[in-house]
Amino acid sequence: MKKILLAGAVAFVSPVAIADNVPADAVAPQPWSVKDGAVIDYTVLRKGKPFGSHVLTFKKQADDGFTVTSDVDLDVKLGPISLFKYRLDTTETWQDGKLVGLSGKTNNDGNKTRVSASADGDTLNVDGTKFEGALPTSIIPSSHWNIRQVYSDRMLSTESGEVLDINIEKVGKDRVKVGAQMVEATHYRLMSDINVDLWYDDQSRWVKLKFEVDGQNIEYVLNELY
Repeated sequence: MKKILLAGAVAFVSPVAIADNVPADAVAPQPWSVKDGAVIDYTVLRKGKPFGSHVLTFKKQADDGFTVTSDVDLDVKLGPISLFKYRLDTTETWQDGKLVGLSGKTNNDGNKTRVSASADGDTLNVDGTKFEGALPTSIIPSSHWNIRQVYSDRMLSTESGEVLDINIEKVGKDRVKVGAQMVEATHYRLMSDINVDLWYDDQSRWVKLKFEVDGQNIEYVLNELY
């Protein structure tokens, strides 16, 4: 059964057998250098038309750590009638390049899930709807802003705490439109029952996402560089 995390991630239930172009032990690029107050502002399109937003906001802390809040709000309507609603609110806390805290809640058209996590040394203790247990603080959450996600073999769902096995293909260089400009980017594909395409520029900034589900094209369009 297909499961879509409309925050942009896919729950990889049955990963297909492929020869990965990006092995898990490959040396990942440095993540984007976080700037205090930076905002990643996406308009989410369904069949080419806007139906919501995905906004990430970064705030640096005095101890050189930072937090990332993600707000996703999607609403499929037929005239004035709402056919589908999705809402996700999460906060990630990072320190020294590691995930040391996570809290999140999701309402997927009435199906509610949650996750919380906190670090104890190099261990991240996770309490979520789909997983409870210990993970390394090196795990990358499914919020997509961190390019290390596409150099990993699993990620942590910010919806439910589920640990998602992933296969990655590096597609190649591409050009992505951001606002009124074209940006050079590298195209990656997360492969499963559904392929999720992600683009990162030469500063490791996440600049685009696209996937197809049930014959519907979903695309994240970045409104401006951050």
